[in-house]
Amino acid sequence: MSDFAPLTLDELFRRMRAHGDAEYQGEAVSQMQHALQTAHQAEREGASPALVAAALFHDVGHLFAGLGEDAAQRGIDDVHEDLGAAMLRAVLPPEVAGPVRLHVEAKRCLCATDPAYFAELSDASRLSLELQGGVMSPDEVEAFLAAPFAAEALQLRRWDDQAKDPKAVTPDLAHYQRLITTAFVVPPSKGK
Repeated sequence: MSDFAPLTLDELFRRMRAHGDAEYQGEAVSQMQHALQTAHQAEREGASPALVAAALFHDVGHLFAGLGEDAAQRGIDDVHEDLGAAMLRAVLPPEVAGPVRLHVEAKRCLCATDPAYFAELSDASRLSLELQGGVMSPDEVEAFLAAPFAAEALQLRRWDDQAKDPKAVTPDLAHYQRLITTAFVVPPSKGK
């Protein structure tokens, strides 16, 4: 995996701008389109700034893994959820990194608990599901649902799966940079 330390929030946005036009895991959208669509759905549904940030950055680990855009097609799980969460923990609160870390497990959980969910997965998402451990067992579902940020990860996962429309119109990255910076960056104090 690529070295990503130390990172700043600005660097995450720079990386998204520089590499956002990359193909998104065999889907008909780019990494940037997918990220913006996921964040837009979160924002439209009135999610907290932390969950909007998680939606925007949920796949940022793909941009740092260094395994290529076709890793899943080559049978490689890039563990982007762990990589992304580790990067985000350094610059944003746990309410952002937690759902990002769990969004892959959320897919596995939904496949175990919602038969219609699995039927709606794209071919690319089914392939990555197998690489990521497949459908959860009942014991895994129980443990997942008890974890902090599981509910947020399940919601994030639903937005994630719906964010693959090449014709969707969303706010641009600058919109989300302002929203996230306003919510989480403390300006330097004046005086003392």
